[in-house]
Amino acid sequence: MVEKNKDYVIDISGMGYEGEGVGKIENFTVFVQGALIGEKVKVKIVKVAKNYAYGKLLDIIETSKHRAEPVCSIYKNCGGCQLQHMSYEGQLGFKTQRVKEVIARIAKLNDVAVHNTLGMEQPYRYRNKVQLPVGKVNGELRIGFYAPRSHDIIGMDTCHIQDEVADKVVGLTKEWMLKHNLEPYNELEDKGNIRHIMIRRGFKTSEVMVVVVTRDEKLPYSDEFVSLMQSNIEGLKSVIQNVNPKKTNVILGDKNKVLWGEAIITDYIGKFRFNISPLSFFQVNPAQTEVLYSKALEYADLTGEETVFDAYCGTGTISLFLSQKAKKVYGVEIVPQAIEDAKKNALQNDVDNVEFLVGQSEKVIPELIDKGVKADVVVVDPPRKGCEKSLLEAISKMAPKRIVYVSCDPATLARDLGILEELGYRAVEVQPVDNFPQTAHIECVARIEKATIKN
Repeated sequence: MVEKNKDYVIDISGMGYEGEGVGKIENFTVFVQGALIGEKVKVKIVKVAKNYAYGKLLDIIETSKHRAEPVCSIYKNCGGCQLQHMSYEGQLGFKTQRVKEVIARIAKLNDVAVHNTLGMEQPYRYRNKVQLPVGKVNGELRIGFYAPRSHDIIGMDTCHIQDEVADKVVGLTKEWMLKHNLEPYNELEDKGNIRHIMIRRGFKTSEVMVVVVTRDEKLPYSDEFVSLMQSNIEGLKSVIQNVNPKKTNVILGDKNKVLWGEAIITDYIGKFRFNISPLSFFQVNPAQTEVLYSKALEYADLTGEETVFDAYCGTGTISLFLSQKAKKVYGVEIVPQAIEDAKKNALQNDVDNVEFLVGQSEKVIPELIDKGVKADVVVVDPPRKGCEKSLLEAISKMAPKRIVYVSCDPATLARDLGILEELGYRAVEVQPVDNFPQTAHIECVARIEKATIKN
């Protein structure tokens, strides 16, 4: 029996879905954060559950060839990255193997070609957006990130996966707040004013937006804040105050006040230009998003004669990519504001063969089918929870020749591939794409073909 607070030496034989090492003590599974496959480690057991335990890494007795020195000084405390202790080659291998494992284990499919994960040449400084909580810890002003599974703020001077402009904005904001003794928001007491700082940057346009999120309508010394940003931030286009008076974990409120400049910045994915407001959804790694969407377009295998459904279309980014080779694209999304943004995105990019519809994909798509609108190809890009089974059933009844599945969670992708297999579709290949280097997150795109329906 594995005992809490006791030390053990174990061999790490696998990796968990959050990138933690997995070993066994007399066939009892132990998860060890920071350990890598192939290592022999000494651990202290800190938690014992019915079927598994958690061990704290005390010492590495035998080291993996993929072990790397983290570049970040707060890596172990911050929680934003899980894999900096692993070489980038090792990270890509881990992600490929994870996709293979979940498809075999969950979907029970062993003949799907899972390609090597497509990585980045420079796997740092890739994020174009960061939202940073502001608070006090033991009387000290901190701007940074929440520690894992808590609201304890870990102070940040530099973040190696964010754009460098964010580091500069953090320093300037602290300087301004300390000079004028401005109080950060205290969520426990619902007091104080300044809640978050958000920085967005267009990588292809170099346009920068700085957003200060406040509890109150009034922002003292706002002119000086604007002046600091103007003097020090190259490419600054927009300084905005977002007002969020609610006692909530939601970061942004509904009201934006332009303190200086314009209400939006712009950026591109591929050849398509997008407007970005404080509340807009826009992919945080546009370079890898272009890789992902290009692969989705390749898997759709369009000739220019097809009608395509894009389920969970968001602000229409994939729909616009599909429009390049489709006869007609129907994009469906439940969030009305996202559909409004999608229509604007199509308009400003002179795309006229896309139609956007508000509603649940699992309801709107069957309604389109009932009206006689049928798709030759269906693209789905669902949230982390995957597709509703009713949507997959509706798609299979329409019998498109091909389905392209864009996924942000390999486990729910695998579940849905298993469902589609029962509905007469065969997963042919899956391409993992590393949109989030240094983290355990994995994006995938799957090509799924019509097969003979099982009797």
